[in-house]
Amino acid sequence: MTKKNDNFIMLPTVDVCFKGLMYNPKVRKGFIAALLGTDPAAVRETVLLPTALRQEYPDEKLGILDVRALMEDGAQINMEMQAYPFGQWDARSLFYLSKMYTEQIGRGDPYTKLKKCIHVSILDFIRFADDEKCHRIISLCDEQTGKKYTDLLEMQILELKKLPEELQSDDEVIRWMRFLAGKNRKELEDMAGTSEYIEEAYRELERMSADERARLEYEARQKAIRDHDAIMSSAWETGMEKGLQEGMEKGLQEGREQGMKQGLQQGIRQERQDIVFRMLEKGMDPEMIADLTGMNIEEIQKLEEEFRARG
Repeated sequence: MTKKNDNFIMLPTVDVCFKGLMYNPKVRKGFIAALLGTDPAAVRETVLLPTALRQEYPDEKLGILDVRALMEDGAQINMEMQAYPFGQWDARSLFYLSKMYTEQIGRGDPYTKLKKCIHVSILDFIRFADDEKCHRIISLCDEQTGKKYTDLLEMQILELKKLPEELQSDDEVIRWMRFLAGKNRKELEDMAGTSEYIEEAYRELERMSADERARLEYEARQKAIRDHDAIMSSAWETGMEKGLQEGMEKGLQEGREQGMKQGLQQGIRQERQDIVFRMLEKGMDPEMIADLTGMNIEEIQKLEEEFRARG
């Protein structure tokens, strides 16, 4: 019989765990208040909207779990925990933000029904490698003046891998990021004391971790992510090997073709030089040689200098 690990605790970077945390109204309220930069007391009510386990590709069993909340004022926030990068991430995030926005009205509805939509991506990888900024807010703005065009569409991107080792900040979003990035019970417990809402998130983690059914779902999800990573890694290595082999074969072929081309060009230059030298030996002047051969007069004059230098 396997001994139960009493120190086991779920990690928020696994999306089913993050979703479970957001099912807790107090945790959801605290996190959304941090994202909006407001007092949690101002977030009077949030309602979870139904979401489905999305499949990015027909043959992919690993979907992306998200959390979609409706605010009291009609604004919507879609939050997702993304554990691994993929090529279409930017386009997909923009697509879901746009879809969330346009789904608010039907045919004949006035545009005044449209409320603010925010897509929040919590990334356990680095997306913007050119800077150290771990939390950014993106909206439509004038490129020249930087003035915001509208506040109806917004993206927030939280890059957990960019959190510094020693973090001293009063920014509530950073505190939440620190908690969400926790890799063991001690790291999570240390952040629990920073606010009553993060404390509630830690208690919710403990409750979920003690639930056998939730734990089985969590472990199954972890396995799916590991299997996905292994498949992607294997495909990448296979692609690299194939690409290297094809590259070498192509390089050799191009090398042969380039060598033949260079050899041909060099042979033509040598032949033209020999012809010019023979014509100069016959006493013909450069202008006449240029007229007969169609060569550039400057080129013939340079060859004439070389011919004279040979004596």
